[in-house]
Amino acid sequence: MLVDDPNNIRAFQALSEIVRRRAAEGSHADDPLSAPPDAGAQQRAADLAVWSLGEELAGNPRAWYPLIELARLSLHDDQDAAIRRLATASDRDPSGEALAESLAVLREAQLPVEALGLGVGHWRAKEHSPEVGRQLVLAALDADRTYDARHHLASLELNPDRQAVDAIRGELEPAIMRVEQHIPES
Repeated sequence: MLVDDPNNIRAFQALSEIVRRRAAEGSHADDPLSAPPDAGAQQRAADLAVWSLGEELAGNPRAWYPLIELARLSLHDDQDAAIRRLATASDRDPSGEALAESLAVLREAQLPVEALGLGVGHWRAKEHSPEVGRQLVLAALDADRTYDARHHLASLELNPDRQAVDAIRGELEPAIMRVEQHIPES
């Protein structure tokens, strides 16, 4: 499935889980008399196995999801390289799904300013999924930039998917107002 569609997220995650499990099991299977590896060693072995899988699939010029997974794995060790991978993934996907996922990865890593930089540089409000705009607004709020949050929310009006835009506006307008009025989230 991944040969035909390297961006099949469910297939990639399922195969990653198998690879992780095998790597963790195999990290001490070579020498049954040795002490079992610690959890850190098992995690590193599992991450390395997923890294290999991601590298294999990322070579496909249509592949964006494997690049996001590689970025996720390398974000704490090499932030610049991870952001380059996220930018490349975003460039490869005309729908904006890769960009939305990339922004979410950066937000989860507590890097909202980097998410804003990536999003502003790649977002096409008329063409991309409204989820990109949602992630940008959330990144702006995470970075305490309410003016930018309002601007990105207003830019969503360019998107033709009215139903999605209205739902996002209904979700984010109160969040922006809370931040502007310094009201804690309930």
